[in-house]
Amino acid sequence: MPDRSFAVVAKAGDRIADLSTPRPVIDEDRLAANIARVQSYMDEHGLNFRPHIKTHKIPALAVAQVAAGAKGINCQKVTEAEVFAEAGFNDILITFNILGQQKLERLARLNERISDLKVVADSEQTVDGLAAHFSGHKPLTVLVECDTGGGRCGVQTPDEAASLARRIAAADGLTFGGIVTYPKPQAATAVEAFIAETLDRLQADGITCPIVSNGGTPSLFEAHLVPSATEHRAGTYIYNDRQMVRMGHCSEDDCAMHVLATVVSRPTADRAVIDAGSKALTSDLQGFSDYGLIVGYPQARITSLSEEHGVIDLSNCTGPRPQIGEKLFIIPNHTCVVSNLFDTMVFHRGGVVTRVEDIAARGLVW
Repeated sequence: MPDRSFAVVAKAGDRIADLSTPRPVIDEDRLAANIARVQSYMDEHGLNFRPHIKTHKIPALAVAQVAAGAKGINCQKVTEAEVFAEAGFNDILITFNILGQQKLERLARLNERISDLKVVADSEQTVDGLAAHFSGHKPLTVLVECDTGGGRCGVQTPDEAASLARRIAAADGLTFGGIVTYPKPQAATAVEAFIAETLDRLQADGITCPIVSNGGTPSLFEAHLVPSATEHRAGTYIYNDRQMVRMGHCSEDDCAMHVLATVVSRPTADRAVIDAGSKALTSDLQGFSDYGLIVGYPQARITSLSEEHGVIDLSNCTGPRPQIGEKLFIIPNHTCVVSNLFDTMVFHRGGVVTRVEDIAARGLVW
């Protein structure tokens, strides 16, 4: 049998500088500050806050978010929701069209298990599939997903939203729960106009709309500019990442996650190679031309990734350059994807490990 001792990555009291790499690590103080900052903003503006767990996939962190004042959680897939239901969460919104017999069967079991499960739909086909499966059983709450400019899923007009809401309200086994959107950033005026028009149509039809769920960390601090919304959803904010720094939502000092990597080669004066490739940093550029920001070496650029290697261009560095054996702290472009690449997450305070958490919903993509 192979020696799997490397599976024990750390324990409380270890120094993160001594950890085997590559390894994402979370700064406890920054994590707590990010949770408090966003919850305070939501409370100030009278908005319910529903964190999206896809960023961390760790029940203990969702517990901390709810303890700070969040209302329930947002999951993306049925299997994620199952993990958090097992951990005791009862108010769960799944923001993904659910199709197919296997998923519907698991969704029905989950609906029987927890008190407040909600899903979304943006087509008659999705609504009819849900209705056919839930007819005669505990009703399932369904929200209409609206495309308010994000260009992903969602009905395209308020008329379509009202029509689908009527279909849900009339279906045996379904309850109309409201509307939901994931907009593009800096589009609050258009989002509010779409929502307000939809609410007018629903009111004219005599349909109550309990939840108006707006979303996204990129739109986080403009949530108050959509007064018709009752709640906001966001995920990335808990860790923050390089894209959030670029968008002005936080500073580098607010980034709680770093990917710890070791310099394993210096083939030339202008090139370093680290042990973090696409299986640690991801190939998700998020509009950047390189693969992460190296703390302490802002002029160094991670220019390419293979599976296990990251290549760093040092040609623009005017000061010291990283040496073989040196551990680097890298702010990833997109923190949510990094969480799905590892089985455990190491937390620290002042460089000393405080705890290690299983990333319980890792790999649960349906």
